[in-house]
Amino acid sequence: MKIGKRWIIIFAGAIIVVLLLRGFLFTTYSIPSSGMENTLFQGDRILVNKWSYGLRTPLMALFSYHRWFPETVKPGDIAVFNNPASNKPVIAERNVFIGRCIGVPGDTLWVDSLFSIHSSQDIAGPDRKGLYSYPKNKKNEVDSLIHILGIENNPVMGLSDCCYVRSFSRYEYYLLDQALYGNNWIIPLGMENKAGLKPVIIPGKGKTIEINPWNVTLIRNTILLHEGEPDAAVKKNALYINNQPVSSYTFKKDYYWMASNNSVSLSDSRLFGFVPHDHLIGKAWMIWFSKEANSDIRRGYRWNRFFTTVQ
Repeated sequence: MKIGKRWIIIFAGAIIVVLLLRGFLFTTYSIPSSGMENTLFQGDRILVNKWSYGLRTPLMALFSYHRWFPETVKPGDIAVFNNPASNKPVIAERNVFIGRCIGVPGDTLWVDSLFSIHSSQDIAGPDRKGLYSYPKNKKNEVDSLIHILGIENNPVMGLSDCCYVRSFSRYEYYLLDQALYGNNWIIPLGMENKAGLKPVIIPGKGKTIEINPWNVTLIRNTILLHEGEPDAAVKKNALYINNQPVSSYTFKKDYYWMASNNSVSLSDSRLFGFVPHDHLIGKAWMIWFSKEANSDIRRGYRWNRFFTTVQ
């Protein structure tokens, strides 16, 4: 066999192996935004284990949906999934999102009017970010503390007549609280008013959920998009299916609530609703490459993040 043909065969074989690995074992994605900081940073490239929740049918445009050896998502998992709010007919062709699971079938989450979660905050771990305010006359002190504590990438995100607003992770806020020796005037936004929280139950296969004014739109959207009910509508805070009012609904699929680490980011279930099991691609497993966004080819490499596991 001539050398040229041998190299062609080797090259073609390598391509086939890569395609098989991507189709049946792992796939790779790039983190485009800061929504999952401080766990995943913009510019990280991750490997996703496609067997974590069972292997989904490759080439879904040609074959119907099926999943081999299905597994459920565990609370705290960082999962990669297709956009559940998309209307593209093929699930695998919908945009890809990433989020931390904080609600599994049967869980009850407490939400405010913006569907921000006020229970199970601890599930998201110490890297979950929130908004905090502090008096304007404390600006220099906060700037100094941030520098001393090594809190990076933390610009002012807003201001009012009396206060500045910044975003801190739960661990960063713990460090600030310790540094202020119990005299903490850095206040979590929204913590001053916990009244009016409403329960949202995560749907599961065969589970019946009561329809209420605060969940009716979320339930209706889920039924339309994922439950095969083409005629579902909301009229005066009531759910109608096939023009008949219903007070409850029994679901056919398992669903999950996905959250971003950074509460400022709305690229989570507050925006696109429940994530059905058939939209899951896999679990984020490893960061294999990391580089700061908008840095040139010579700079910005985060060498300490290469080949680290995602937690």
